[in-house]
Amino acid sequence: MKIKRILCVLFAALMVFSLAACGGDTGSDDAVKVGFIFLHDENSTYDKNFMDAAKAACEEMGVEYAQKTQIPEDNQCYEAAVELIEVDECNIIFADSFGHESFLMKAAEEYPDVQFCHATGNQAHTSDLDNFHNAFASIYQGRYLAGVAAGMKLNEMIADGKITAEQAKMGYVGAFTFAEVMSGYTSFYLGAKSVCPTVTMDVKFTGSWYDETLEKEAALALINGGCVLISQHADSMGAPTACETAGVPNVSYNGSTVAACPNTFIVSSRINWQPYFEYMIECVENDKAIDTDWTGTIETGSVVLTDVNEKAAAAGTAEKIEEVKAQLLDGTIEVFDTANFTVGGETLTSYMADVDFDANYEKDTEAIENGIFEESKFRSAPYFDLRIDGITLLDENYG
Repeated sequence: MKIKRILCVLFAALMVFSLAACGGDTGSDDAVKVGFIFLHDENSTYDKNFMDAAKAACEEMGVEYAQKTQIPEDNQCYEAAVELIEVDECNIIFADSFGHESFLMKAAEEYPDVQFCHATGNQAHTSDLDNFHNAFASIYQGRYLAGVAAGMKLNEMIADGKITAEQAKMGYVGAFTFAEVMSGYTSFYLGAKSVCPTVTMDVKFTGSWYDETLEKEAALALINGGCVLISQHADSMGAPTACETAGVPNVSYNGSTVAACPNTFIVSSRINWQPYFEYMIECVENDKAIDTDWTGTIETGSVVLTDVNEKAAAAGTAEKIEEVKAQLLDGTIEVFDTANFTVGGETLTSYMADVDFDANYEKDTEAIENGIFEESKFRSAPYFDLRIDGITLLDENYG
């Protein structure tokens, strides 16, 4: 058997040599193959959103891909990147979680001929690595639109006598007290406030991107504290299923939960990563530089909403979303217009944001221009971390 195996290997090698000598196609060393690193698996709404986009983009572009799931935010990310390069022969590596960044950068330093792309990170523009890139999207616009849907629901509840205007309190389940989460819940709140001016919001943090038990407990605590509608920036079905059981309206994130929550799911915003994946593949195929910081928008198809669940949403919600979306596109509405919120009772005219990453989290960049907090202008990842009036943090968690 051992001799037979050796003969088979020699025969295969001879066939490859013969094909090459005759001009046969044995595959090109220049072919693009993408390696994806995911924090969790398809059971996480966050990761499933990336996984679906990866599959769609690679099929559309006609390239191969490999993936690693359940990769934590530690040196296993670096090891996964190396394996995708050395074993799977990938020449683009993408990782989907904030905490992957430093480990992905370590691999980028060691493999200068491989392109490394990373979601939600903030170090590419100061890293001096030509092959390391950050990407995100102006999801605050999608959150704002989802907030409009929430505000419409609150108005319906007030009109139906289920709550008073003063009882229009929302709850929000967040993972960490990071700018990305703060930007998201603030834009959601401002969207709701634009149609329901009496709205307030309480926020609880779980200290984890994915913990179904903690997310469910946080949602129930918010409901028991008087919140009549719940949204989230956490990745499991914990909060939505808690809402379905309690009969409390829910605005999800990263995809529809209508199948599991048909009576309470209203709408969901999400980042569509397919345009970015196709962009990075096209850049490598055509030997073009990938943007150091790439920000997707509504126009690029990167910021999207699910269909509105008419069973749970207020009448006219879909039409109102389209109306506000048009105003976002033409600049009539700016999500972080400082005229629409206060901090400590004051309207801000200046704010230094922490844009350039450093260990001391020093504020380094003026973020307010012409009365607008310019989110995602100076880097792709969010840096809005203001604590505006109307939102109460019930706890804090920085990991």
